[in-house]
Amino acid sequence: MSAQILPRLGLALGIIFLGLGAYGLFCRGLLSRAKRQTSALFETLPNKPTIVYFTTPDCAPCKTVQRPALNQLSALLGEKLHVVEIDATERPDLAKTWGVMSVPTTFLLDAQGAARYVNNGVTRVEKLMKQVQTL
Repeated sequence: MSAQILPRLGLALGIIFLGLGAYGLFCRGLLSRAKRQTSALFETLPNKPTIVYFTTPDCAPCKTVQRPALNQLSALLGEKLHVVEIDATERPDLAKTWGVMSVPTTFLLDAQGAARYVNNGVTRVEKLMKQVQTL
């Protein structure tokens, strides 16, 4: 029994690290896709950090957690941050172009419009604040 624990533990850890690596590659792919699509979203860049937020009207986590977090972040940073909210049901072409597979999804762009972070799912205000501060 105890002789089987180490190989199983090694296999489990290998699967976990493989999954984390695949997720990391997926996020890098989304960022590179977003970098190419920034010009399609803005006529002129706002020259400040920007959060591109993909949502839908019937997304409960978007309404209860993500939107209040973005509102709180906007209140804290004021004019230093630009937030763009995109309804993925009204603009499915844009969501597909940016590689959005679920909502909420947020992309953080630096002042030059380059995508630096992508958050799939709900992201708390603390994490968003840390990401914005690095921009």
